[in-house]
Amino acid sequence: MSQNIIQIINGRILTSQGWLRGGSLLVEGTKILEVSKSENTPESCNVTIIDAQGGDIVPGAIEMHVHGGGGSDFMEGTIQAFKTAINTHLMHGTTSIYPTLSSSSVPMIMDAIQTTETLMEDPLTPILGLHLEGPYFNKEQAGGQMPEYITPPIKDDYEMIINSTQCLKRWDEAPELRGSEAFGRYCVNHGILPAIAHTKAEYMDVSNAFEAGFTHATHFYNAMTGFHKVREYKHEGTVESIYAIPDMTVEVIFDGIHVPPVILKMIYMIKGVEKTALITDALACTDCDNPQAFDPRVIIEDGVCKLSDRSALAGSVATSDRLIKVAVEKAGIPLADAIRMSAETPARIMGEDHHVGIIRKGYDANIVIYDRNLNLLFVMQKGTIVRNDIRS
Repeated sequence: MSQNIIQIINGRILTSQGWLRGGSLLVEGTKILEVSKSENTPESCNVTIIDAQGGDIVPGAIEMHVHGGGGSDFMEGTIQAFKTAINTHLMHGTTSIYPTLSSSSVPMIMDAIQTTETLMEDPLTPILGLHLEGPYFNKEQAGGQMPEYITPPIKDDYEMIINSTQCLKRWDEAPELRGSEAFGRYCVNHGILPAIAHTKAEYMDVSNAFEAGFTHATHFYNAMTGFHKVREYKHEGTVESIYAIPDMTVEVIFDGIHVPPVILKMIYMIKGVEKTALITDALACTDCDNPQAFDPRVIIEDGVCKLSDRSALAGSVATSDRLIKVAVEKAGIPLADAIRMSAETPARIMGEDHHVGIIRKGYDANIVIYDRNLNLLFVMQKGTIVRNDIRS
């Protein structure tokens, strides 16, 4: 066996077949070398042992929807802003990431594309691609989006943007807007996942969008309608329409605030592990020592980023490790399923399940360790240890 092996022992390992007890995990370079049923040290003169001390060894989270962290927003479009936000989430167990832009101008989008392309030239980057949340939304469901950028789909713009890059992997849109189906088909034809978001769509809108390639719903329940009345008539909302299409996947802000725990449990029961992904939707003020430096109006209250003048609910300050705790402790979801929804399911939704999302031989060595109280102790990203709080 070759040199420079890392062996992780003394913990249960979550594999695609379930929990493995009494085994060990071998890492060489950026890849998982072996998932062993034994804790025996391989015959090599240079093996580094990581003792998980009875903790849970699981795949790192894949963040499908995140706007920033550590005081930096991906909308800034700079290398430094991207690195600051990414490193913030790395420390909380996110080992693969799709930087997300809120509704933006075309020049802002192009700046973010250039930065994403530059960073993705590094084979060690955790970035899997760029995610555009807008600007093709229903203004009546704008939420925290900047209304000055919101517009129906503009064919010349989206075709130019899509044809300019290979890094764009997902684009969110409101399917009731004119031109939505053409937009969705164009995305699909170029390897981009179109997703439903910030919408008042009813069933036929959602069904038609699904047929056009909109197979995913953005921050399910948030910025979309539910069951409602128009005069004396009852109407299904976007939420019920998505439930009615079994093959549509959803992502959910699992902070226990944007969607209450009882609804989180209901989503898990109805959509299931393979159709539900955990997201943070985190903003720049996440894990920030001085959130007011980003915006003087910002306050952190009850785990949510708000504006002190109460003009808007600014959004989430969740991190991946918090999502796991909420899923298990508040929504009553088994740990293995919570982990799968944070890693395996996002990988499958985004077509990256051939190398990330699972602890398996040959996959990227993206590994985290939680103790039995669900405290994050250890983070490895592509074989590099970025956090190690395990006491020796």
